[in-house]
Amino acid sequence: MAESRQLSGWVGWVGFAAFILILSGLFSIIQGAIALIGSNYYYAVGDGTLFLFDLTGWGWWNLIIGVVLTLTGFALFSGATWARVVAIIAAILSAIGQLLLVPAQPWWALIVIAIDVLIIYAITAHGRELQSTGE
Repeated sequence: MAESRQLSGWVGWVGFAAFILILSGLFSIIQGAIALIGSNYYYAVGDGTLFLFDLTGWGWWNLIIGVVLTLTGFALFSGATWARVVAIIAAILSAIGQLLLVPAQPWWALIVIAIDVLIIYAITAHGRELQSTGE
């Protein structure tokens, strides 16, 4: 007799979180590559203050976190515990990285942080359900 488990609608949200991790990772890879190929500095003017960022360091950060997010997103579809742990850590690192961009790109940074929080919630609260479905 097979044991039947009650699954919530959040199983789909964990799959959505995996897809968003892949998409966010690809965007970060593109941002990082452009930062490494482009000029040496990123300038932003906000509230009359000039912010100066070293583009090379920011580019490497985005490139590395982008690769981690993308690979973790693919692994998350398996429902493996290690993939869920790495996905949560990667989403936290992504959100911290976006905090540095709030002065330069506030709307983009806040949107990415909100998505990272949604990913973390979906995985922590309902990640085990993805494994039990056999997806």
